[in-house]
Amino acid sequence: MSELNAYINKEFRLNPTSSGKLDDLDFAVKDVFNLKGYVSSAGNPEWLRTHEPAVEHASSINRLLKEGAILKGTTITDELMYSLNGENAHYGTPINPMLPGHIPGGSSSGSASVAAAKEVAFSIGTDTGGSVRIPAAYCGIYGMRPTHGVVPMEGVIPLAPSFDTIGWMATEIATMEKVGAVLLPNQNSNSAFTRLLFPEDAWTLADQECVDQLMPTFEKVKASMHTTTTIQLAGSQLSNWKETFRVAQAFEVWSCHGEWVKQTQPQFGPGIAERFKMAETITQDMYDEALLSLSAVKEKMVDLLGSETLLAIPAVPGTAPLVGLPEEQIEERRSQTLQLSSIAGLAGLPQLTMPIQTNNGPIGFSLIAGPNQDMKLLRFVQQMTNK
Repeated sequence: MSELNAYINKEFRLNPTSSGKLDDLDFAVKDVFNLKGYVSSAGNPEWLRTHEPAVEHASSINRLLKEGAILKGTTITDELMYSLNGENAHYGTPINPMLPGHIPGGSSSGSASVAAAKEVAFSIGTDTGGSVRIPAAYCGIYGMRPTHGVVPMEGVIPLAPSFDTIGWMATEIATMEKVGAVLLPNQNSNSAFTRLLFPEDAWTLADQECVDQLMPTFEKVKASMHTTTTIQLAGSQLSNWKETFRVAQAFEVWSCHGEWVKQTQPQFGPGIAERFKMAETITQDMYDEALLSLSAVKEKMVDLLGSETLLAIPAVPGTAPLVGLPEEQIEERRSQTLQLSSIAGLAGLPQLTMPIQTNNGPIGFSLIAGPNQDMKLLRFVQQMTNK
């Protein structure tokens, strides 16, 4: 597909600074990373106008270049990364190469689009509330959200620092593992996962057709485990987990960008404008209460998973919605999706989304591991895929 409408600057290039694990692999990057001499747009023309060129590359970009990777292009993001759809009122909607006419997912929409179209070997995005995992699922590629804080966010425009991570996407699991070995150094991946959890309450959020299509992959994972247990992760409280995430994220979004919004008065597109208005209303007391709930969820999830357990969930409730649906029409799907993505997000855990093709388009099967089990998770999926 020749015209994806996925790039902010398709001609931007950075050559490798040395040779290493990523020799001859090219990648594109979401337009929120510092690149020396370049102004990232964060998906909004007013942001582009009001910010200066970066004085140095983001540390994660330096890591990739040092290992032989070639940067080819910066890609469209949802405005200020504050959406899961991938529709940008200013720069347009990147094409979903696997399901044209349907959204690519956001906010790492352009990065998912170019990776799915195989214009680059891999792409880099950010994931706060699902912004790598969701577009990866919708576009039929692998997507990795790492343990929070493991990959430095230095030189990346923030959204909500308690949840912001750098993620990556590719069509090949072997490429995902190679990128992980660069961005996730010094992680022990020699031990095995021995237990698999099936959280019934999370699976009820997905369409039945989606569940049916994901079951063969679940059975394949199950075959590699000593034990598999069906659990209720949070029961009726998953919607409360999502609300905890929404409140904490919104407070931090306004803390990061509220002054700029008030001073600049940018023209935001549908959905984005409403979210910023909501974010302004979140009080310190509301945030503090959300942090208490967040801490309880994190403690529960870390205890549950440890270093040997995986949690299997749908990455998304179903295939990508059509482009251009009214905001109110997709709100229910957004809520379901956030309930799924907030599980790893609240707990700061690594989650890998695997592409599953159906007759109606791509969906994603996800595995969540305990903290700092990122490389082990990548290698587990690579070994399982190669069987």
